[in-house]
Amino acid sequence: MRNKKLFMAAIPVLSAVILLSLFCMGRGGNLFGASGDSPLKTGSAVTEAVKVQDAFRKVFELNRHKVVYISTEQTVKMQQNPFLNDPFFREFFGNPRSGQPRTQKRTGLGTGFILSDDGYICTNYHVVNGVDKVKVKINSTAYDATVVGSDERTDLALLKISPKEKLEPVYLGDSSTVKVGDWAIAIGNPFGLDRTFTVGVVSAVGRRDLDLMGDSQSHIQTDASINPGNSGGPLLNIYGEVIGINRMIYSQTGGNIGIGFAIPVNTAKAVLEELKTHKKIKRGYIGVQIVPLTEEYAKELGLSSNEGALVGQVVDGGPADKGGLQVGDVILALGGSSVKDFGDLVGVVEKTPIGKTLQVTAWRKKAKINLFVTVGERP
Repeated sequence: MRNKKLFMAAIPVLSAVILLSLFCMGRGGNLFGASGDSPLKTGSAVTEAVKVQDAFRKVFELNRHKVVYISTEQTVKMQQNPFLNDPFFREFFGNPRSGQPRTQKRTGLGTGFILSDDGYICTNYHVVNGVDKVKVKINSTAYDATVVGSDERTDLALLKISPKEKLEPVYLGDSSTVKVGDWAIAIGNPFGLDRTFTVGVVSAVGRRDLDLMGDSQSHIQTDASINPGNSGGPLLNIYGEVIGINRMIYSQTGGNIGIGFAIPVNTAKAVLEELKTHKKIKRGYIGVQIVPLTEEYAKELGLSSNEGALVGQVVDGGPADKGGLQVGDVILALGGSSVKDFGDLVGVVEKTPIGKTLQVTAWRKKAKINLFVTVGERP
C-alpha cells in the first residue's frame, strides 16, 4: 500500500515533466527567446563585418602570448611626524623609534612585449623608473627582470629575463606608413586586467609637445581605449604588427576619454638597439635654445612664413657658437633637411652621429647664409 501511495504521488510530477517537455519542443527547445537563427546572420553587410571580426581575433591570437604583465616593487621612506623633532613633545611622550626611519613597499604595474626569443622586453621608462624589483609574467610563469637600459626622453626601457625556453617575439611594423583612419589595436593590462584587447583607429600622427618636459617627440594619437596599466604595451595594426608603444592618455579624470598617445615604433627601434649596446642613449646637440617664431616677427625679418627655428640663445663654446650661429638667426635647413620648427631641428640633430659636420642654412639680416656646425654630445 505504501508503494502504491508513492506511485500515485509521482504521477502529477511525471505529468508536469511530460507537459513541460512538450512545451519546450514546441518552442524549438528554448524556454525563452525567439526560435531559430537571427535573420542578421545572412547578408553581405554582415558578412563583411564578420570578416573584420575574424581579423581582430587573429590579431589577438597572434599576440596574446607575446604581451607580458609587468609588476614592480619599490621601497619608499615614509614622512616622519614633525612632532618627533619637537623637544617639548619628546620630554613628555618619549622618543619612539628614534633614528629609525619608517619605510613601506609600493607596487606598480604595466605592460610590455617580447622583442627577442632570448628574453628582451620593451616597456616604458616610467613603468620601471626608480623601482627595486621588476617581475615579468608570461602566461602563468613569472621571471625576475633586469633593466638593461632606459631613456627618460623617449620614455622607453629595455628589460631582460632568462626564459626557460625560446620565446615568441612580436612583429615590428613601420610607423612611417601609418595613416589617420588606420585600425589601431591595444593589448595590455589596464588596472591589472591582463590581456585586455581594445580596438580603435589612428586619430592623428605626428603629435608633438604633449608632456611637460619640453619633449618634441612625435606621437601616434588613437582612440583605442588605454588606461593605467596599459603603459609599455603594443599598439598594433590590423596585420598584428607593432606600430607604437602605448605611453599616456589625455584625461582630466585619470580615466580614458578616447585620447591616447603611443611612441612610434620606428623611434623605439633605434632607441632600443642603442640601449642594448650602450645601456644609455648618446644624443647629439648643437648648443642653441629655440624660441617661437611668430608670423608678425617673421614678416619683420623679411621671411614669407614663420617656418624655421628662431635662435634665442647660443651656448658659449658650444658647436653652434664655434660654427658662427648667432642669436636672432632663423635656421631654415640642417644637413640638407628643411627645418620648419623646433621638432624638425631636434630630429635632425639627434639622428646625426656625434662628430659629424652639418651644413646650416640660416636667415640673417634678410638674406640666407650657409654655416657649418659639428654635432657634439649632449652634456
